[in-house]
Amino acid sequence: MGEAYYVIGILAAIILLLEILKLCVRSKNVSGRPDVGTCMTIGSREVQEDRLDCMSTDAGMMAVLADGAGKTYGGRIAAKAAVDTFTDIFRDYNAFNNPQYYFRKAFHCANREILKAVGDENRGSASAGCVLIRREYLYYALVGNVKIGVFREGTLVPVSCGHTVAVMAEQKFREGKISRQDTLALLENQRLYNYLGRDDFRDIEFFDAPVHLLKGDIVVLMSDGIYELLGTKEIEEVLKEKGNCRQKALQIVEKVNRNTSKNKDNASIILVGI
Repeated sequence: MGEAYYVIGILAAIILLLEILKLCVRSKNVSGRPDVGTCMTIGSREVQEDRLDCMSTDAGMMAVLADGAGKTYGGRIAAKAAVDTFTDIFRDYNAFNNPQYYFRKAFHCANREILKAVGDENRGSASAGCVLIRREYLYYALVGNVKIGVFREGTLVPVSCGHTVAVMAEQKFREGKISRQDTLALLENQRLYNYLGRDDFRDIEFFDAPVHLLKGDIVVLMSDGIYELLGTKEIEEVLKEKGNCRQKALQIVEKVNRNTSKNKDNASIILVGI
């Protein structure tokens, strides 16, 4: 009888262990690798000056997109220097210990690398947006006009403002520093007042608080070649469709390619499904 109870006990322990292993596997499959999609097109330009990258660790993931500008290949070099700097620092430093410190270090180091590589903005500069995603939280920072948003329940919600003259004019109007008439005159001006690759670079647009992400959300980073040509509604129509983020990124860029506009900028997008 004692031996029978012993065998039953062993079998019960084995069954319990198998159930625990099933839960672990199920948990791993749920969290798994992030659903990431990236895509780029040169548009009607002669040089592709956009650059992007994504990197995942056990702590979370980082995605960065840089939109270069400049003479000859200066914009391409600037964008590459920016993205390489972000990925190198993310690889060597646990960014999630202090996301704001990571962003400050990455942006300022990228600015120095661009100045060393191509000089001032006449030869090369870049807008850049970067996100950190850990569990269900989004941290972001940007310089220039890369757009960052979250697609949720059929709507693409912007979380960044950017550094165009139009945005600055709106901010100054709210502060009472310029008139309504002057503000209206500047609202169509999309020229950048801040970017990487300038001696007096200092401003970074940070998250005020981490964005709490929900299951089914899609984090979106895109260059102006996407959002200025297509607009929010057209992008939302693709994001609503079934499929993974890779398929959706490709569909959005295909919309850019099929657009009949003769002056199409480089266009790049990163999608991260939650």
